[in-house]
Amino acid sequence: MKFRFTFKKALLAFVIAWLVFAQSCMKFRVSDSEARVSFDRQRVPVYFISLKEEGVPLHYVKCGADSLPTLFFVHGSPGSWDAFRLYMTDTLLLKHFRMIAVDRPGFGYSDFGTAYHLDYQALLINKLVEKERNGRAVHLVGHSIGGPVIVQMAQDQPGYFSSLTILAGSISPADEPKEYWRYAFTYSPLKFFMPGAFRPSNDEIVYFKKELKRLDTGYNRLRMPVILIHGDKDKFVTVKNVDYGKRKLQHNPGLKVVIIPGAGHFIPWEHFATIRENLLALAAL
Repeated sequence: MKFRFTFKKALLAFVIAWLVFAQSCMKFRVSDSEARVSFDRQRVPVYFISLKEEGVPLHYVKCGADSLPTLFFVHGSPGSWDAFRLYMTDTLLLKHFRMIAVDRPGFGYSDFGTAYHLDYQALLINKLVEKERNGRAVHLVGHSIGGPVIVQMAQDQPGYFSSLTILAGSISPADEPKEYWRYAFTYSPLKFFMPGAFRPSNDEIVYFKKELKRLDTGYNRLRMPVILIHGDKDKFVTVKNVDYGKRKLQHNPGLKVVIIPGAGHFIPWEHFATIRENLLALAAL
């Protein structure tokens, strides 16, 4: 009897400790002051911007000359703008582009912890694009779930954008894994056991699985060049997404497909040179 009572107390203590831990860890974000040190070290002037759109706190980072075309980066799930710091401090890219990277709503310092639906994320981020327009080309770059986000952005405002680069993008509704376990962690108290950024990540993935079907009908609005870059060994987002993209964009003469042999899902970091080469080519558009 004594052992059972002790075990229950230990279990309760563990649950409480985990709930506290889950709220405070694994946020996948970096403070502005910490990030500034890295930019200063490489002598890259940088701006950290926080504002509100429709009452939602949004945070993004900008560097490069305002007179240049823009590379606008949208990270995956979970994550933050910092996923693209390597690109934003690259001297070669900085010769040709101004660069902006956003904390997607629900991540980083953009209302962290609250999951947002695909269409509303696109609406909010497009408001930032509108604020930062400088009369030059804007090229969207999205990784993983950032892929469907930039597709939604471009479908909503095709006149804003000169190209889309989709890196290991999860754009195909038919090829999304079922993952029924995710629903329990979205629609029950189990969600409070998801640590840090994994909670909004899980929630938005549940939303997106259904919302990708809405995107399916709007690809005819994408007349700008679209680049699909994917690894053929991606275990998180199957390369079949590229086949889907090719079917939906067969009307688009600017479609380009780059398959990286042997590459997995983390191509923005593991295949930086290949992706940079393709981004540099956008300067000619």
